[in-house]
Formats: sequence, C-alpha cells, structure tokens
Amino acid sequence: MNERRLPLWVKLGYTAFMVVLVPCYWHLYGPTNFLYFCDLSLFFTLAAVWTESSLLASMPAVGILLPQAYWMVDFLSTAAGLPISGLTNYMFDGNKPLFTRGLSFFHFWLPILIVYLVAKLGYDRRALKAWTAFAFGVLVICYTLLPVPPAPVDRPHLPVNVNYVYGLSDDRPQSWMHPHLYFLLVLAALPTVCYLPTHLVLSRIFRPAPKVAPTVAA
Repeated sequence: MNERRLPLWVKLGYTAFMVVLVPCYWHLYGPTNFLYFCDLSLFFTLAAVWTESSLLASMPAVGILLPQAYWMVDFLSTAAGLPISGLTNYMFDGNKPLFTRGLSFFHFWLPILIVYLVAKLGYDRRALKAWTAFAFGVLVICYTLLPVPPAPVDRPHLPVNVNYVYGLSDDRPQSWMHPHLYFLLVLAALPTVCYLPTHLVLSRIFRPAPKVAPTVAA
C-alpha cells in the first residue's frame, strides 16, 4: 500500500476553498476567467493534492511561481504604502467586496502551497516541457478566441486580454508593434524568461520526483 504523503486536512481544506471559489468566479467573471494561468493552476493543484502526482504539482510550479512572486511583493509593498506597479491595488479598494478580495488572496498563498507540494512530492523534470506545451495551447485560445481590451461597458467584469496576449494593460491593447508579432514575442519570452529559470532553480533546490516502478506481471 502506498503511504499518503499529504495530510488529509490539506486535501479537504483546499477542496473546500475550490468549492467556494469556482461558482463565485463563474458567476462574477464567467468561464473564460479560468483560462488565466493562475486560475488554471488552482485546478492543477487540486488534482495534485488528491493524486499526489509530482508532475501535476511541478507544472504550475514552473508556470506561475515567478509571476506570482511578483504579485506577492507588490501586495506587500502596497500594504506598506509603497506600491511598485499598482498590480494589486484592487486588493485595497474598499469599493470592491471584501469577500471577493479575500478569494483573490489565493494569489499570495497558492505559490506557497505549490512549493510545499513540490517539497513533499519531489520536482518532476518533465514539468518544463509539459507546462510549456500546455501554456502554448492556452495562449493560442486566448489570442484567437477571447476579446481584446477594453471590456465592454455593459459587461465590465468580462475577462479581456487574458494572460496578457494583447499587451500589459486591460484598458487597451499595446500599439508599439503588430499584434501578431507581439503574440509571437509572448510565446518566445515565457519559456525563456519565466519557465526555464524557474525550472533550473526548482531542479537544484528540490529532490527529483521518485520514479514509479513498473508493474511486473505475475
């Protein structure tokens, strides 16, 4: 019998959070909101805590630890009155419901949970290729099927510019190069600037994921 490596309270607590977040986000923002990499990582993590799969934990580690670390730093600096970029200003906007902002705080603790999972389950070196291929598919969907910023007046919460495929602003698309060229730049930059460095760091810090022994027929 395989020994359980993750405590049951982690599995149940995280699942309870997802049971609350998913219908709330679906109602507020619609299903396309779940194509953001940070939101997709929520589902990878849910699968990882129950299956105890190092690959499912390692893939979002490669994909979001670096950008979410920036979110964490911006949040702390904004809380201290020294905002860096305004990325997390919405977390301190009293006009937004506290409950909604509380749900969004997962951007802070999810990276910590993912690091914990990788520490417990090991880092699967296949994660770099697997997440990169997955991310490319998601980006193509975001660029070809989802709306360009800004959001329509009658649907202000509609996700636009998902995963920043049209620029760094949700108010308007970037205009300093052709949209197709910018999109190709995104495809090239994410693996080289974000995923590969994270993969190299994780490979050095964490033990490799244990290999599953092949089943031998009796």
